[in-house]
Amino acid sequence: MLRAQGRVRGVVCLVGPAFVAAVAYIDPGNFATNFAAGARYGYALVWVVVIANLMAMLVQYQSAKVGVATGRDLPELCRDTFPRAVSVGLWLQAEVVAMATDIAEFVGAAVGLYLLFGVPLLPAGLITAVVAFVILGLEQRGHRRFELAIAALLGLVLLGFAYDLATVGAAPGEAIGGLVPHFVGSDSVVLAAGIVGATVMPHVVYLHSALTKGRVACRDDGERRQLLRFQRLDVVVALGLAGMINICMIVVAASVFHRVGGDAADSIEAAHAGLARLAGGGAALAFAIALLASGLSSSSVGTYAGQVVMQGFIRRRIPLVLRRSVTMLPAVTVLALGLPTTDTLVVSQVLLSFGIPFALIPLTLITRRRDVMGVFVNRRSTTALMAAVAGTISLLNVYLLWTTFTG
Repeated sequence: MLRAQGRVRGVVCLVGPAFVAAVAYIDPGNFATNFAAGARYGYALVWVVVIANLMAMLVQYQSAKVGVATGRDLPELCRDTFPRAVSVGLWLQAEVVAMATDIAEFVGAAVGLYLLFGVPLLPAGLITAVVAFVILGLEQRGHRRFELAIAALLGLVLLGFAYDLATVGAAPGEAIGGLVPHFVGSDSVVLAAGIVGATVMPHVVYLHSALTKGRVACRDDGERRQLLRFQRLDVVVALGLAGMINICMIVVAASVFHRVGGDAADSIEAAHAGLARLAGGGAALAFAIALLASGLSSSSVGTYAGQVVMQGFIRRRIPLVLRRSVTMLPAVTVLALGLPTTDTLVVSQVLLSFGIPFALIPLTLITRRRDVMGVFVNRRSTTALMAAVAGTISLLNVYLLWTTFTG
């Protein structure tokens, strides 16, 4: 079955879900947190991006594994495994996370349209909603078209930052030094939490399992094992590219803005203007195109994830237009009130960071249960590693709260 289309074509046909998930890892929130980190602290927080990306690879593979092994998605399994009150609570917090996600995606895409075409932010946000629906419409005509559209937008972001990196250069020695874990004051902890929140995304932890369940009809556990090898490759390649993009963001910001002061990139608009002034119009154009592609693609993925979450946890579906109208309200409010876009994006990513354990803990508990996973149940070492990831993020959030209210 899995070999029927030939080796190369078979691999190409089986990969794709992780590329949809990867878009959420380079959404406009990453632009805000990574550029702020690079501008203020140089290469000091590169290590946070690397560790967050490694966590993301583990987490997304576990989610993909759930879909392949059980034929069900994570929200469905949570609904049937945990008490109803717990499932409803998980759903409610997931909806809050979806709204925080929409803030980053809509605001980022709106800023991208403003930088490229001068469209005012509020109309630009509404345009973003329309385009997101168009992209989502591809999914109704088959998952492959949707995946290819999302992968193409991911490619635009990658090309944009590859161009910027080639234009501004980097300091390899300082970048390597940034791999040593350390913080530079309490403010860097806030940015670190934002980076983690922008990298390990709760809604795509739920979504990835829905993308892999029933994708290929496996006849036995042997074929499921083979499919899981393809899913592992999918995750490594897609999230590896996302990680490279995130590192490029910090490196570009550190190379261009750190030496002239972090305030030179205290907003996305300032970063765009600074790139134009210090690195040339081509670098600024590449940045704006990457931002727009990121916002449009991640907005579509976020809406798709919201449907999966609601249907899985509480067996309810609402029209996409209604869902998008509700979840985009905070983002539209931000644009209508003219609130600082970059500060809003950073805060949204910190909120996402606090939502991560509520996705990781259920995933860890379910993948350790043999009655759910069968022969694909996690080893104790894998469960311990997943627990360590959830614990690390939780401790980072507690430390963030402590430094915020006592500093």
